[in-house]
Order: sequence, then C-alpha cells, then structure tokens
Amino acid sequence: MAEICPKCGLPKELCVCDVLDRETTKKIKVSKVKKKFQKYMTIVEGLTGEELERTAKSLKTRLACGGTYKNGVIELQGDHKDQVKKELLKLGYPESSIDA
Repeated sequence: MAEICPKCGLPKELCVCDVLDRETTKKIKVSKVKKKFQKYMTIVEGLTGEELERTAKSLKTRLACGGTYKNGVIELQGDHKDQVKKELLKLGYPESSIDA
C-alpha cells in the first residue's frame, strides 16, 4: 500500500503539496552582505517550514557552497546572488515572487 501524505491525504505519488507551496510563496528576497574578514554571504528570506530545509539543501548542493538555514533565513557562504535566482527558477519558484 502506498504512503499517504499527512498534509493533503493523497498518496505520495499524486501529492502536489510542494508544488502548491512554491506557487503560493509570498516574496523571496535574495541579498548579499559582507561579513567578518571581508567575506560575502548570500541571504535568502521568505521561505518557511519544510520548504526552507529542502530549498537550502538543494541550493548548497547546486552552488557547491556551505551554508545553513535558521529562523526562516537561508545563509549561503559566498557571493551567489545571481546564481541563486537562476536556481530558484529551476526549482519551480515563480519569477514574479523572487526579488533579487
């Protein structure tokens, strides 16, 4: 028997919760800040819950950088502002919701 999604009650194969979450995301803000020792950090704000964790892991893998997620913010080591927007589009987030 197939696993059931706890959120929508559909089988995991038919579940569209993650797609709906991406489409209903408010605004995603991408910025960069200069930290200690003149190092840059890319900040992604506007994601919540499980979506935050999944997106952070995917961005770190695709951009080959370190980083973390906490308090609704993804912090990536290095200046990846332009690449983050491209990767978010590849992950299915609408361009109108990304403010880079």
